[in-house]
Amino acid sequence: MIRNVNILGGGESGVGAAVLAKVKGLDVCVYDRKSIGKNFKAVLDAHDIDHKEEQNLQELISADVIVKSPGIPNEQMLIKELIKYRIPILSEVEFAASYTDAYIIAITGTNGKTTTTQLTGHILKKAGMEVSIAGNIGNSFAYEVAMNPKPYYVLEVSSFQLDNIMGFKPDIAVITDISADHLDRYEHRLENYVQAKFNITQNQNKSDHLIYNYDNQLIQKALIEIGTRAEPTPFSLEHELDHGVYIMDQKMNITINNKYNMSTKDLKLKGKHNQKNAMAASAVAELLKIRKETIRESLESFHGVEHRMEEVLRIQNVLYINDSKGTNINATFYALESMTRPTIWIAGGVDKGNDYEELLPLVNEKVKAIICIGVDNRSIIETFNKCVDPIMEVDSMKEAVQKAYSLSSPKDAVLLSPACSSFDRFEDFEDRGRQFKQAIRNL
Repeated sequence: MIRNVNILGGGESGVGAAVLAKVKGLDVCVYDRKSIGKNFKAVLDAHDIDHKEEQNLQELISADVIVKSPGIPNEQMLIKELIKYRIPILSEVEFAASYTDAYIIAITGTNGKTTTTQLTGHILKKAGMEVSIAGNIGNSFAYEVAMNPKPYYVLEVSSFQLDNIMGFKPDIAVITDISADHLDRYEHRLENYVQAKFNITQNQNKSDHLIYNYDNQLIQKALIEIGTRAEPTPFSLEHELDHGVYIMDQKMNITINNKYNMSTKDLKLKGKHNQKNAMAASAVAELLKIRKETIRESLESFHGVEHRMEEVLRIQNVLYINDSKGTNINATFYALESMTRPTIWIAGGVDKGNDYEELLPLVNEKVKAIICIGVDNRSIIETFNKCVDPIMEVDSMKEAVQKAYSLSSPKDAVLLSPACSSFDRFEDFEDRGRQFKQAIRNL
């Protein structure tokens, strides 16, 4: 029986877990090795939760359970020391799931998981269901369980959140896609990252469902090597499926409980990547037996999420698009693929060892100028300097937008899709996207 919990990390996830522990009558303390943010500290104080801006091993091992924030890698020395004491170290989603009997839809993937999560929640709400959208977006799962319990949860879950699960078992799991990302957290081994993603289905059984991208080779390989006990439901842009969702001849075909189709022309979300997101969300809705009219209306009314192919403004018939959430090659590939105007591409950030070669055909076809805003832009410049002129480097988002404005012509687009992390010059991808939008408004 759990009586006391120590929380590692004073951010969204850790504070949410602490609030849940307090609500459930457990002794709880939050530990962070750096200063806890003002807003999070206010939440802790409001719930009378102890917190310390230090990480003391002897105090930490006094707990029955430790809940670790996803931002803390298992390779950190403190975690390695804690493991020696055999105290359970749980993910926040694992901890939260143990305090709810709600129906859980959990969505992961290298790309597409935020849009799919928001779209799935949108459909469920349109259907009149009481649902909370949480996890890696919005409030943490634990905070929602504590303060806003609902019969349905739609959760975005990252590989980091899935690293320390033991019994977490969603009723419906979704894997939107898998491509190389965050390998610095996984010993630079792609198979470790794939395994982390597949943790989402490790506890499922035949009464549960796994929705997955049939076209993704890493997922197909993992289904053979890792497997799942859940009922598989694929979606595809390339193959006709007897069971699942597929797109052919500009029609989305749903062949799960019933067989019907709907035109893709009326989707508010544009691009092949968003068609995949729409198929995944539609598969969830169909498994929940939501009326096809509701699914269709929801797909036609959903406008997307902030920082993901977000149309910001048109200035002198130049379209400015914020794809700050495009933090890896695969995400930027989809962004460039969807462009229909000559494009000035703003790229760069913390390079994860990116191989930009796979972007060459799209850049050659669609990009008229590249503006680099990262600390080290050598890879971008070396890859594209023979097919794009000009390529230039700038020191701020304000300068990047001003340069893009001076280079643009009517009917062009300016696309921020960095293909890199944001931590060199920005707090996170949201800060980067907000600065981009503000710089546009200041033109």
